[in-house]
Amino acid sequence: MNSFEKSAEFDEWLKALKDRAGKVRILHRLTAAEHGNFGDCEPVGGGVSEMRIHFGPGYRVYFTRVGKRIYFLLIGGDKSSQKRDIKRAIGMAQTIGRDGRDGI
Repeated sequence: MNSFEKSAEFDEWLKALKDRAGKVRILHRLTAAEHGNFGDCEPVGGGVSEMRIHFGPGYRVYFTRVGKRIYFLLIGGDKSSQKRDIKRAIGMAQTIGRDGRDGI
């Protein structure tokens, strides 16, 4: 079983999401990913992958792997903020190693 750590920024994004149905879909996808079914995911560079949720505005969850079965949820967004979110997620992933989180 996979394990997920969450950044404060990811938690804030998810809590602020007003689309309840979208939030439920995102949480279901994360539960499936914990069990090994990541679904529609693609690497976007810098060790970051994008999990695409085909619902609402096209939600995106950006994550990086920090251990054998441990992943770190960096940020969330949607298709409209995709380019900005990818840049931010790659920057966050680069700091994880410097902060010592690679040993999580």
